[in-house]
Amino acid sequence: MKLPRRDFHGLLAAGALRTMLPDGICSDVTERVHGAIGNPRRTDLPVLDYFRTLLAQHYMADKVLGPRHLVEVVRAQIAVLDKLRYGSKPGTAEPAMRLLAQYAEFAGWLYQDLGDVTAAKYWTDRAAQRAQAVGDHQLAAYLLVRRSNIALLDDDAVDVIELAAAARRMAGPISPKLAALATQQEARGWALRAEPDRFRRLIDSAADLLLDHSDEVDDDAPVYLHSYDMDTLEEQSASGYRSCGQADTAIAILERRVAAVPADHHRDRAHQLAKLANAVLQTAQPDPERAAEIGLSCVDAVRSTGSARINGELLVLDQTLRQRWPGLRGTGELHEALSVA
Repeated sequence: MKLPRRDFHGLLAAGALRTMLPDGICSDVTERVHGAIGNPRRTDLPVLDYFRTLLAQHYMADKVLGPRHLVEVVRAQIAVLDKLRYGSKPGTAEPAMRLLAQYAEFAGWLYQDLGDVTAAKYWTDRAAQRAQAVGDHQLAAYLLVRRSNIALLDDDAVDVIELAAAARRMAGPISPKLAALATQQEARGWALRAEPDRFRRLIDSAADLLLDHSDEVDDDAPVYLHSYDMDTLEEQSASGYRSCGQADTAIAILERRVAAVPADHHRDRAHQLAKLANAVLQTAQPDPERAAEIGLSCVDAVRSTGSARINGELLVLDQTLRQRWPGLRGTGELHEALSVA
């Protein structure tokens, strides 16, 4: 299972091993990684830390670039890590398998944002297998939450609720932050069923957990949990309020969150704006001009990031505008822009 030096440096040139490297990582480290690939039994914690650092950087890059520019890089790094796992001694592969599970989870997320539900489920399930194999109860529970989140794409309220609830019942202790995330996700399912009281109770419970344990997260916890906070919970709750018919609350939340998003987080900003545009049309006094203007501002992000979440929101917006306000100038402009996106 040796990777020739020429092929290794080809991966470097393609960005598979060097993309988004933080300051301080130099050629000595890449040579150490090459040595491990040539002889996987030389894989040690610094080599795995190299890939762990890359993964954390990919999570940050995703907020800016979206999935289109990351998914192939992540797949290439998974292939390299799998070579390290395959060539290691039995009984010594657990750290690599644990990291592979985290990479596979992220690949599942990227495919979800690309709108490829089949691939999203495949990679999330691969991650779950790895997590179970190494006895990582936290990651296994987190992956149930991820599967619950994927079920939102099919409007499958039953799976959204049951999988999130199962995460909270997972054998072995789970962190308060993970329990909060699972509770928030279960709330989304009840919102799909238009049960606002249950939705709000669960959102309040998730908020209580986060407020009481805002800084409690293990170093080896899923990367997403390290940045999961009250702001994230609030932003995620906006979709639930929309589903419950409380568009005004959703608008207030999304306006706050859009104002707080860093200017360079293009994918995240466009997704929140696209949700805001639809919420503007769901109020008792809809503002189609504003909705169309907001929608138009998001079209470039669809092209650059490949985010199916943004595109899906804009397609709903386009359909609503064409059905209810077909003569509005912004309706035609948005439809034309989307036709070439």
